[in-house]
Amino acid sequence: MKIAVLGAGNGGQAMAGHFSLLGFKVNLYNRNITKIREIQNTKEIRVIGEINGLASIDMVTDDIELAVRDVDLIMVTTTADAHSDIANKLAPFLRDNQIIVLNPGRTLGAIEFSHIIRKNSTKKVFIAEAQSLIYACRIEKPGEVKIIGIKDRVFFSAFPSTDTDYVIEKLNAVYNCFIKVENVLVTSLENIGAILHPAVVLLNAAAIERGNLFYFYNDMTPSVSKFISDLDRERLMVGDSFGIKLHSVSDWVSYAYGKVKGENLNEKMQNNPAYYKIQAPDKLNSRMLMEDIPTGVLPIIELGKLCNLELPLLNGVLHITQSVLSCDFRLKGRTLENIGLGNISKEELLKIL
Repeated sequence: MKIAVLGAGNGGQAMAGHFSLLGFKVNLYNRNITKIREIQNTKEIRVIGEINGLASIDMVTDDIELAVRDVDLIMVTTTADAHSDIANKLAPFLRDNQIIVLNPGRTLGAIEFSHIIRKNSTKKVFIAEAQSLIYACRIEKPGEVKIIGIKDRVFFSAFPSTDTDYVIEKLNAVYNCFIKVENVLVTSLENIGAILHPAVVLLNAAAIERGNLFYFYNDMTPSVSKFISDLDRERLMVGDSFGIKLHSVSDWVSYAYGKVKGENLNEKMQNNPAYYKIQAPDKLNSRMLMEDIPTGVLPIIELGKLCNLELPLLNGVLHITQSVLSCDFRLKGRTLENIGLGNISKEELLKIL
């Protein structure tokens, strides 16, 4: 199987390196080639941490047509706010039966991606989303990525869900951590990052702007953990309204990472080795807000509206972030209207999944 990894940030470099070390031919694409010039020159990624080795990369390019030509599997690892741009760039160069996986899709990612592909391509492709990135990872220096932790289980669904078994069967030949769920509404509402990331950033905004470095998860305090748990209850309410039993953030940490111990969310955050040395962002307009609000918080609110839920805390996070960053995420974010589901009802949405 030949694989294209689209997006050469932390996750993309970890995935490209890991899959190469597993013996697969990998092409690596990035929209800005200057950011990965070292890898382009050497065609190598040094992987350290949970996995160690020098990985050979077949092609390193900013030409998406070349990146996906003759590949079987396309793994999209850009931040979710770039998915629409990637879908538009990718559509003209697809061929029948290619598999596209969003790592992760965040909330309603596969639906948005499919909406754009169907508008711009007649090829029969399979589109799916993972609930979370497989790795906790960070680029250490040009050409070197550290894999801090690897999740044991990641929820997974295709859109439509009738394609899920086929896609997972193919993916199991590469890496078998993916767990089938009923449909992409489950992966969408299990978007834990939408709950964790904005809450930590907003409640530490002053420290971030002052340049006071701290560990994003490991330095979490009880009051921040309590707010996250309260925020999470609104996400769980949306799931309940759709008949979906979701994992709480606290339960998910134990589920995804296996052996994490703790009586509550705060203890689990401090006891998870995969989270020990992940630094907080050094600016407010990082992906923790710029990605997780328009592709997580906003579409969860939109799904809540279909169920006549008010969700005051999630709406508060949205409005405070828009005020702090002086922007309106509804213009290009994942509203139902923007992803091709304008005027859909709850019942109609469930039928198309």
